[in-house]
Amino acid sequence: MTLSAAQIEKLYAFTRQHYVEYYDLQTELVDHLANAIEAQWEVNPKLTFEEALQMEFKKFGVFGFMDVVDKRKGALHSRYNKMVFSELKSFFSIPKIIGTFSCIAIVYYLLKYFQEGYELMQWLIGFLVVSFAIGMVILTRKQKRETAKTGKRWLLKDIIFGYSSVAGVMNVVIQLACRLNDTHYPNWFLGVFSVLLVVLALTEYIVLFLIPSKANYYLRQTYPDYELAVLV
Repeated sequence: MTLSAAQIEKLYAFTRQHYVEYYDLQTELVDHLANAIEAQWEVNPKLTFEEALQMEFKKFGVFGFMDVVDKRKGALHSRYNKMVFSELKSFFSIPKIIGTFSCIAIVYYLLKYFQEGYELMQWLIGFLVVSFAIGMVILTRKQKRETAKTGKRWLLKDIIFGYSSVAGVMNVVIQLACRLNDTHYPNWFLGVFSVLLVVLALTEYIVLFLIPSKANYYLRQTYPDYELAVLV
C-alpha cells in the first residue's frame, strides 16, 4: 500500500500542528513518516493511517519533532557561517586583496591623523552597528513579504534574510566600543583595529548584500526542488 495525495497532505498538516513551521523540514519529516507508515502496512495491512502515524510519531520521543528541528537548525546555521567565511576569504585573494588592504591603510591613516581622541573609533563602530541593525530589519521585512506570497518558510532562507547567527558578532563590537577610552594608542593597536574594522565592514556587506543577492543559488544547492516547490 502507498499513501494517497490526501494522506500526504494530512502529514504536512500533522507536522504543522506539531510546531514545524519550515516547509523544508516539513517535507523531510513527511518523507520519513510516509516511508515508515508504508513499511508498517507491509507488516500489518490492517493498521489504519492514523494508527500507523501515531505509532511512528511516538518514536520521536517526548519532545516530538523538536529534536529534529533543533539539529537541522544547527546544521544550517553552520552551513550559513561557512558561506560567510568563504565569501570573506575571497576578499583576501587576488585581485580583491589590493582593495582590501587599501581600505585597511586608509582607515589606519585616518585613525593616526585624528589622534586628538578616541571618538572617531567609536563613531566608526557606531556606524557599523546602526547600519547592520537597519539592514537586518530591511532583510527581515523582505523575507516576510516573500513568505506571505508563497505561504512557505524555508529555514536557510530565514537565516539568510534576517536571522543570521553572525548578528551576535555585533555584541562584541559594542563591547569593544565601550572600552575605548584613551586618546593616543600605539601604532600596532591602530593597525589591528583597522584590520578588525575593515573585516567587520566586509562581513556586514556579505551578510546584508552579497549572500542575499545569491540566495537563490544557495537555496538551490541546499534544496534541489526549491524552485519547483516555490511555484506550487
